[in-house]
Amino acid sequence: MHYPSKNKVRMLLVAASMFLLAAGGLQNANADVKQENAVNAERVQKGKVLFSENCQVCHQEGGAGKPGVAPSLTNKELLSAASDRFLLDTIRDGRPDTAMPTFGQLLKDEEIQAIVSYLRSFGTEPVKGGMLDNDRKAMGDPRLGARWFSQVCAGCHGVNGEGYEGSGSGTAIGKSGFLGKASDGFIRYIIKNGRSNTPMRGFAGPTGMANLNEQEIDDIITYLRVLQK
Repeated sequence: MHYPSKNKVRMLLVAASMFLLAAGGLQNANADVKQENAVNAERVQKGKVLFSENCQVCHQEGGAGKPGVAPSLTNKELLSAASDRFLLDTIRDGRPDTAMPTFGQLLKDEEIQAIVSYLRSFGTEPVKGGMLDNDRKAMGDPRLGARWFSQVCAGCHGVNGEGYEGSGSGTAIGKSGFLGKASDGFIRYIIKNGRSNTPMRGFAGPTGMANLNEQEIDDIITYLRVLQK
């Protein structure tokens, strides 16, 4: 009878040990994923309850929004373009001079994060917020931007971007509460793509409402920054 050499036995034992270690590592990884998913699901459910208690009265069930009252918070464009920081800071600080109050003294940080996790659960596209926040600064002519804003934006957002206070159906994009948190990349993305489930439609390309080109969009953003100042 032929017996395997000591080296072969040693190699077989090493291979078996490596297999058992890999299997154990895979089991641990699967357990970690399951635990993380459970934590995330719990956070989303907590956020849903907090949203119902604090946000739903204006933003409606499921964050669908209502024109003239509060914008949709669960449309795919916003959830793709907005960074977590944008959402967290907006909930915490509110939007001064609008109906959006500050929740920073009412809710704990982890509760605000839970609301953001709940909103994120509606997302259907990759989150580009971080990339957009690092996008180039708008370099435009505010005088031309004022003209474009008057022609294509003021009808909904108000003459000076005052939003609902100007009896418009759009939000107050000319006030510091928005402009202080929104990057040029974020604004550019929303102008191009619009926000579904709201009156805001995309303005770029041949199918856009105004077919604005890159420079014209930058002109509008530059004008908004003048309003911010």
